[in-house]
Amino acid sequence: MQREVTDADNTKWTCVQAYAGLGAEGPAAAIAERANGDGTPLPVVCTPSGGAQSVRLSLAAGWHEAMSDEALLDAIATGRDAP
Repeated sequence: MQREVTDADNTKWTCVQAYAGLGAEGPAAAIAERANGDGTPLPVVCTPSGGAQSVRLSLAAGWHEAMSDEALLDAIATGRDAP
């Protein structure tokens, strides 16, 4: 699942669930199972266009459909400010 948003600085962020392409066994399988909606946050990586650094987030299942662009951009901004 992938989603793109653009921030006020005109940076386009492409966000994907981090388990994509990791296989069907081990930790990736556990993360994929959580995507079914057990309420556990999912790892999401947002990669920017330009020179900014990627951001790792923990978001609720269904984030790609249910989360507004503004909420996703706020999560990215918070993630960028985290140590």
